[in-house]
Amino acid sequence: MLNAKKILAALFCAASGLSAYAADMPKIAVTDLTYEEKVSEYFRVVSASSKSSVNARSSERETDHSYSARGSYNAKSESNYYEAEGFYTYIDRGELKTYTADLKGALIKGGAVHLIQARPYVGKPMEKIFDIIGRIKQGMYPGADYVLFGTVSNIQFRQESNQLQYGNSITASLSLDLVADFSLINTKTYEVKAAFSASGSGVDTKILSRAGDRVAFNRGKVMQETSRSLADAAYGELMVQFGMPRGANRPMNSNGMGQPAVPAQAPEPVTVYK
Repeated sequence: MLNAKKILAALFCAASGLSAYAADMPKIAVTDLTYEEKVSEYFRVVSASSKSSVNARSSERETDHSYSARGSYNAKSESNYYEAEGFYTYIDRGELKTYTADLKGALIKGGAVHLIQARPYVGKPMEKIFDIIGRIKQGMYPGADYVLFGTVSNIQFRQESNQLQYGNSITASLSLDLVADFSLINTKTYEVKAAFSASGSGVDTKILSRAGDRVAFNRGKVMQETSRSLADAAYGELMVQFGMPRGANRPMNSNGMGQPAVPAQAPEPVTVYK
């Protein structure tokens, strides 16, 4: 009976410790990746118009002793032609909503933080989209202690083909490289608690039996691999800089190091019966 009471007491302490730890876990909101890109587009404008008018008048006059006639004719024609071509350059800004789902999943599986749903950016994608402090002040991340804000520094698709050393076969590949810069910001003090860059990549490779064959790449597979590798790199950096052991569901002590959620129990005395 005594051992049962000790076991129940230990379970109660464990549940209490886990509940207290869960309540103290930081709440983090993850934004979609913000991007800014300089875009150039070719344009050609051709405009042609023509306008013409005709005005004719005539009059006659006849009396008992005379007859007269008068007439006039006036015609006008006008034409215009305009042609221009060149490149139109503008700045495209927005958010990529494809590459953060795996990062959110890694945070959930890691169990060291609570994940808070962030509100998407609304309004025209102007320079204010990068003002994360302003977005925090607008209340876009209610309940979050921290906001993980990511921006794209480089993203590039590449399509390549190479001749194999033996035979006539060719390897064709579609790859994607993505680099993002992250900042973890305290929503109360606006202090930057972590800052790092992370990269992800994915590739789909096909083998063609001869030159000229058409290939259909799996673009979704490439994007999925890129998202997962980016999430793995970003999650590792975040856990290290934020002072949490990677993949460990444990609280932090005063030194910022992980400690077990449940205090270790002293071994019970062993009774030997003779």
